[in-house]
Amino acid sequence: MFKLSTIIQTTALVLMPVVGVLWVLNVPQMVGMSIVTQQVVAVILGLSVAAGLLAHPYFKNHIWLDLLLALLGAAAWFWYAYNFKPWMVSMAFRTPDIWVPGIIALVLLAEALRKSMGIIIAALVWVIAAYGFFGDYIPGMLQASVFAPTRTIIYLYADSNGVPGLVVTVIVTLVLPFMIFGKVMEIANGMTFFNNLALAAVGHRRGGPAKVAVVASGFFGMMSGSTVANIMSTGIFTIPMMVRIGMKRVQAAAIEATASNGGQIAPPIMGATAFIMAEVLQVPYSEIVIAASIPAFLYFLTLFFKVDAMAAKNKLKGLDRSEIPTVKETLKEGWEILISLGVLMYLLFMTPLNPGLSALIASATMISVFALKIRFRFDLKQLWGAVVSLGQEFGPLMLIGGAAGVIIGLLNSTGFAFQLSLALTHMASAYGLMALLVLSALVAIVLGMGMPTAAVYIVLVTVVAPTMIDLGVEPIAAHMFLLYFGLMSMVTPPIAIGSIVAARLAKANMWTTGFLSMRLGVVAYVLPFVWVYNPALLMQGTTLEIIATVFNTVVAVYLLKLSMLQSPFSFVPNWLYEAVVMIAGLAVMAETAAFGGLGMSTVIVTSAGIALAAFILWHTNKGKPAVAVPR
Repeated sequence: MFKLSTIIQTTALVLMPVVGVLWVLNVPQMVGMSIVTQQVVAVILGLSVAAGLLAHPYFKNHIWLDLLLALLGAAAWFWYAYNFKPWMVSMAFRTPDIWVPGIIALVLLAEALRKSMGIIIAALVWVIAAYGFFGDYIPGMLQASVFAPTRTIIYLYADSNGVPGLVVTVIVTLVLPFMIFGKVMEIANGMTFFNNLALAAVGHRRGGPAKVAVVASGFFGMMSGSTVANIMSTGIFTIPMMVRIGMKRVQAAAIEATASNGGQIAPPIMGATAFIMAEVLQVPYSEIVIAASIPAFLYFLTLFFKVDAMAAKNKLKGLDRSEIPTVKETLKEGWEILISLGVLMYLLFMTPLNPGLSALIASATMISVFALKIRFRFDLKQLWGAVVSLGQEFGPLMLIGGAAGVIIGLLNSTGFAFQLSLALTHMASAYGLMALLVLSALVAIVLGMGMPTAAVYIVLVTVVAPTMIDLGVEPIAAHMFLLYFGLMSMVTPPIAIGSIVAARLAKANMWTTGFLSMRLGVVAYVLPFVWVYNPALLMQGTTLEIIATVFNTVVAVYLLKLSMLQSPFSFVPNWLYEAVVMIAGLAVMAETAAFGGLGMSTVIVTSAGIALAAFILWHTNKGKPAVAVPR
């Protein structure tokens, strides 16, 4: 029985990406099959539910129970796919052949989600589902407009505003192709290439391994778009190196966690949330990439500066040049990676092809060139493992997408989203936009402590984003705001998943790691407030506004770097020096938000920031040559 369960699970894991790729390549239409997107996503949902239910058996000696539930769950979603066309006519009659399989499909989707992603996100689905069925018993503002139970079930199971809707469609047609691109890059030794490229570029500099962690995580973020995947891939390589040159274990873990967390905001592949954002905003994905480029640059620049300051403070040296490869050697070994990235960039920004198809073409280019390079001597076991691994990563994402469909569907159908949005509008009218932003940021961080970034974004974009936009915030600024704070929950205690994973790798204290990660990534808590008031940071403005805002922010970022050094003034204690310089940096950064990017106040404040940085550097170099400006 266990062997049969393994075979069915593996088959489901392999078929999920295969079916998705065939759909993106338009193969069904080519062979004369008249099917639509909802049917395809229903089939993949069925496979995801089956794989999720079989991943963690209830009882080792009673696998038959998990097997039975997996077959039922898959059959319920396949039944919807099979009956899609006739149901378009008969759905209004709400017959048992529609709502009975609907109950099975939705319940087992939630259970597969619990098994795969944990109790918190599954509990959220159950709470919102209970509200959708019984919310009319709640008095006051939160009272729901509840449909008949069979109508609600059919709405969630078979309507494009429910589970088989926007989110799972985006995951299949856009996210999956980029996951394939990342997996192909792994097969072509992309991780080794990026690590060696980072080593060649900065490994010999002060605190080299820590800077390698920043650069390599930024590169690898283009492949995975997942914080934990980044940490597990680059951290096992960079954390021991950082510790070896004298970096404290907590520092090594915090640097890796913060750098890896940036993978979800590092263009051109920014994780599932960015693709969902593009669809919700109805803009090309390339527009999201362009808007995210300056904040991502500032995020990694801040981290790079702070790492250099920590290395200077601890008097750490870089690696010996004999330990690191040259740029020439690295490019010679991984030139096919650069070719495929070039192809992807060209297709994304210079052609009308959709991003999913562009990613598949770039993947095909990479694997073809790599095949020629190795003379087609593939390790078949590695290839099979990569396909299964892709299914293991893709399946939970589909389950999250299905859960998001339940959440969005019920928030809209019950009127809860409208009521809460109205309440937030009244609050913002009474206390101002800043109060709404602070509340939204806190909610995003709290929700993100138990949910993936994409799920947090979906919930908040349904409830909070409309209010922010009604108050005059640019739509892309509002959505990026919610993305960033959902992202930062990964390194924000108490449940900082990214910091916990990095701390375990480094054998460091998770709490200290989490709080140091917050300090290293402080710019990500401030920048969203800046671009809400000054969208020039998102490339929304004139060229002069963008240049002035970026220059101002870089000055602020450099002050944040200086705040990590020891106090160069004998009469000022370290804690006071760090606090004052960090506040000064944040104040410089906030100036363009308060007064715009082209006013005289910007010139004055930015100049004051430059003068303060120059004064600190002059005093530091005069008294402590060891903490001079990085080479």
